[in-house]
Amino acid sequence: MSIHLIRHGQSAFNAVFTGAGDPMIFDAGLTPLGHEQATAARIHVAELGIREVICSPLTRALQTARLIFPTDHIHVVAETREHLGHSCDVGRAPAALQAVFPDISFSHLPDIWWHQGELNAVGVPVEPADVFEARMVLLASALRARDARPLAVVCHGHVIDALTGTHPDNCGIVELRN
Repeated sequence: MSIHLIRHGQSAFNAVFTGAGDPMIFDAGLTPLGHEQATAARIHVAELGIREVICSPLTRALQTARLIFPTDHIHVVAETREHLGHSCDVGRAPAALQAVFPDISFSHLPDIWWHQGELNAVGVPVEPADVFEARMVLLASALRARDARPLAVVCHGHVIDALTGTHPDNCGIVELRN
């Protein structure tokens, strides 16, 4: 059975990022368009018969998951986070996330669950490509080992691209092949 990778809806960072410079929007949430995209995706996802939902701990993914799966239990898995290269990919401590998403458990996450390392020119830690790629190999293996299928993973464009070779639009759904 299937593993469906779902990219988050449009974030505040996505809406303004031009590639010319980091707009310094940390852990960006969804825009109104992102909310619309996630709500529209709910109709399609309902047809997939999802039995388990895994989600990145970044706010835009959590908001997307909550809009698509409003009553389902969401399992937060830090390894599904985005490749850290911009401010929007820096997360928040579990206590801060718990205050915003009280029905989702973050107790298993360390205080800093995102990549820590060398800072770029604007002070954002950058995850080296080889570190990200190794994380994606482990993530793919862990996802394939899960019993509950069909499985939904609400995550990020670079994660989906690394796992499938496809970079979907916001709220795009790509199947992870075995």
